[in-house]
Amino acid sequence: MSKDSKMTTINPATGKEIQSYDTMTNDEMNKAIESCHEAFLEWKMKPAEERAKIIVNIGKELDKNKDKLAKLMTEEMGKLEKQGHQEIELCSAICDYTAENGPKSLQDEERELPEGGKGFITYSPMGVIYGIQPWNFPTYQVVRYSIANLMAGNGVLLKHAENVTGTGILLEQIYKDAGLPENLFKTLVISHDQSDEVIENKRVRGVTLTGSPGAGRIIGEKAGKALKKTVLELGSNDAYIVLDDADLDLAVKTCVQGRLYNNGETCVAAKRFIVVDAVYDKFRDAFVEQMKNMKAGDPTSEDSDLGPMARKDLREELHEQVEESVKKGAKILCGGKIPEGDGFYYPATVLENLEPGQPAYDDELFGPVASLIKAKDTDDAMRIANDSRFGLGGGIFSKDEAKAKELAQKHFDTGMVFINSFGLAKPNMPFGGVKDSGYGREHGGFGLHEFVNAKSVMMA
Repeated sequence: MSKDSKMTTINPATGKEIQSYDTMTNDEMNKAIESCHEAFLEWKMKPAEERAKIIVNIGKELDKNKDKLAKLMTEEMGKLEKQGHQEIELCSAICDYTAENGPKSLQDEERELPEGGKGFITYSPMGVIYGIQPWNFPTYQVVRYSIANLMAGNGVLLKHAENVTGTGILLEQIYKDAGLPENLFKTLVISHDQSDEVIENKRVRGVTLTGSPGAGRIIGEKAGKALKKTVLELGSNDAYIVLDDADLDLAVKTCVQGRLYNNGETCVAAKRFIVVDAVYDKFRDAFVEQMKNMKAGDPTSEDSDLGPMARKDLREELHEQVEESVKKGAKILCGGKIPEGDGFYYPATVLENLEPGQPAYDDELFGPVASLIKAKDTDDAMRIANDSRFGLGGGIFSKDEAKAKELAQKHFDTGMVFINSFGLAKPNMPFGGVKDSGYGREHGGFGLHEFVNAKSVMMA
């Protein structure tokens, strides 16, 4: 790629250009990969406890840069600035959890051999791990895979989404300022074509992607062709079930938050609201009322409940999904119109009369649009919830926690279930999905073992 190629970031609240960045030439890209590999060769020899100290420092450095990083994320992708602070606090907690628990999780395991003698399993770092990350949580998505892999002893490459290029570059500096060895974490400012070459590069040993199912299929195929392991987190159409014994005030408040958090642009957001017939009308009326009252505006303002969508094309795509759903019988209860003025704002929107074949029923709507679906009873609600090609998260509202727990354990076909709550990620709980939501797990110690070589050593 020639040096005159550029990536330009746009402020979604104003539609105006923020900054342009030169993309790397192929030589610069390959040099960055090689230098990351060289840094890995030294890093992997350091004791896990020593690596953990650097991980703690990264968490502290993230805290130190919280205001700067939150402002930049808001400027680049439009999240509410106060939610940017929450994102960075989660990232610091991930660093602390990983540093505290990582060394023990990576310890050798001894086994008695059947015919006598001793064996042990050692978790050896694999090498350079390549992460292709989206724009919606520009710091968290990077921290989620990079901290686990650095703790495991690997080197890390990042290709961030083009519209959050500045955040990717700042994160590299933060890691370096925290004492991480030079070149061990590298942000690559490259094109999609160049990214394919990174996957094929002999120094790259694993690939992790957070993105759409379509992107997951492409990256999974390219990595598989090169016989490289992948972890794929591919979004979802999460169902939140409201049963007849639910605390409706709690359910309504939580479901509004779960749909609109991060401007509705969250993989594990609440998206489909499946409400049993006995309480459907009450839930719908209260839910619509609260959604109507959500104020869209300047994401740097404390008064705003909803910022702009991250890009103009994403707003257009969302609106097309809404219009297509309406053409096929859905009904708009509030919102559903692109507002006039600067920025890529979209109002909090509620749709009902949903059925299979409509985008609002079948597909992921990545923005502040809620799909309301009526179910006959608990069994019907669970059937509808699982009637999806996705399986990342989901929720259940019921005062009978034992029943909700059983539904979550035995019937909900997802990687995560929230009972009487909405949540994003917890450092000590596995994060990931099934079906078209991808495979592999991060957090809770699971991410530490995704890209290590579980090596058997046996002695007579």
